Amino acid sequence: MKAWFSQFLMILSYSKKTQWAVVIGLVSYVGVIFLGQYLVATLTLTGSWKGLEEVIRSKLLHRYDKVALMFLILFWIAAFRCYRKDKLRLYGG
Repeated sequence: MKAWFSQFLMILSYSKKTQWAVVIGLVSYVGVIFLGQYLVATLTLTGSWKGLEEVIRSKLLHRYDKVALMFLILFWIAAFRCYRKDKLRLYGG
């Protein structure tokens, strides 16, 4: 178990593409969440739509959460693919 973990850390330290994919995935996740919260917080409705303001906010926040999670998953899939390529390159299998 310890050998597998040290091999994982060795490949991760040499694989710049994997590191960038993980970092970009995390940054985009947090960025989309904050951007969504900012945009939804500034949403104001007037007139007869005022009663639906909270419902629309919650729906929009839910959509921003889904988009952020999609970014995170896609970038981590890319990181895993880069990790596998570098593992084959460094260890030959």
